[in-house]
Amino acid sequence: MQRLGLTQSLQQKLSPQQIQFIKLLQVPTAELETRIEEELEVNPALEEGKEQEDEMDRNESEDEFQESTTDELNVEDYLRDDDFSGYKMQGDGSSAEDEKEMPIATFSTLNEQLLNQLSFLKLEERQETIGRQLIGSIESDGYIRRDIGAIINDLAFSQNVDTDLDEVEEVLRKVQNFDPPGIAARNLQECLLLQLERRDDGQHADVIVAKMMISDCYDAFTKKHYDKISKKLNIEDEDFIRDAVGLIKKLNPKPGGSGSGMVRTQYLMPDFILTNDDGKLELSLNSRNAPDLKVSRSYNDMLHAYDKSDKKDKKLKETVSFVKQKLDAARWFIDAIKQRQQTLLRTMNAIIEYQYDFFLEGDESKLRPMILKDIANTIHMDISTVSRVANSKAVQTEFGIYPLKYFFSEGIATESGEDVSSREVKFKLKEIIDSEDKKKPYSDDKLEKLLKAQGYNIARRTVAKYREQMNLPVARLRKEI
Repeated sequence: MQRLGLTQSLQQKLSPQQIQFIKLLQVPTAELETRIEEELEVNPALEEGKEQEDEMDRNESEDEFQESTTDELNVEDYLRDDDFSGYKMQGDGSSAEDEKEMPIATFSTLNEQLLNQLSFLKLEERQETIGRQLIGSIESDGYIRRDIGAIINDLAFSQNVDTDLDEVEEVLRKVQNFDPPGIAARNLQECLLLQLERRDDGQHADVIVAKMMISDCYDAFTKKHYDKISKKLNIEDEDFIRDAVGLIKKLNPKPGGSGSGMVRTQYLMPDFILTNDDGKLELSLNSRNAPDLKVSRSYNDMLHAYDKSDKKDKKLKETVSFVKQKLDAARWFIDAIKQRQQTLLRTMNAIIEYQYDFFLEGDESKLRPMILKDIANTIHMDISTVSRVANSKAVQTEFGIYPLKYFFSEGIATESGEDVSSREVKFKLKEIIDSEDKKKPYSDDKLEKLLKAQGYNIARRTVAKYREQMNLPVARLRKEI
């Protein structure tokens, strides 16, 4: 009997300062103000405004923070929870124009948000109609409980669209990739699996076991028969089962919300602004990434006064400890904000250098193959740090706003041994499909052979994946009479 070989390890213990920095790094610009307001409320030693503290104390606190944060960045297992004078800060000064141009918060219903995501797919009219029908069938908690056969009948009678189960399920899979994760599931089991698919990178044991548990042992899981699960999955270590169950319990069983039909505020706000000044690219941070924060002078004075006091009773010691704790927390938070700014700039600058030709012209064909490790090696930081920036930040360019993760792609080896971007392969694939005889469209196997004939070493399953990502249907659905 084979035993599932999974191991868990934590490479180092994180300090509170490291954890604070990591959490702040993940916060999008649109939510940073809220996070700062929360900190201002709980810490009276932290204030808004320019710093005026003693320079020596300031340097000491910065040195202390740098030791605790720059020697991190090997923190892949933490998931829960230089000189930058060459850059300018967008919005420095009191110009009102910066505020006017900033996107504002917008409230929208779940249905509106899903329809908005559907529009970005640029589907043909027929599939968009099917998508709208499916979204209209989603209940307030995020599920589609109506039978697919009934939805097919609705499409025939109300939309004059004659379709079948395969085509409707193909569109459904696209809708199920929308946010929030787990949306458009037909039952709880599918809802949980959809959310786990988003987390699966093939490396984390709890995700791997959780997926097997829900897909292969769902009945046993619902009845908490963990011994049966261990036996069926050949897992002897109870920690794997316990961690997987813990992860599943954190998933959202109602991705649509409480039933009000409203979702939380959505913000469309870039973290970076990139401009082209006559061929010279200039990077700036959104001004909201650089708040003016300072340590309270009154709290500083209070601590000095207590330290000089001759009276050293228990109550005074407790007061001194409280004041010192708040002052330290304020300094750590301010330094974490500054460290966040520097890390954002280092990461974005490396991406610009790597994809310089694209940022000059906006030509997608000039995007180079780039993975997280490429940027991590360039800025000498851990991959997990780059990942947190890439997954939660966006840049405004002259060609539009792009999420940073857009610039990361896998590389495909050509016949000559050179790497090309997966986007280049997609362009070639789309060219082939666009020029095919629609009476005899190419199968994925044929597409694979045609791409290889052009020098692209690509597997059939990869052809299918790229085709689906570009919302191009299978051959039988592309066929025209």
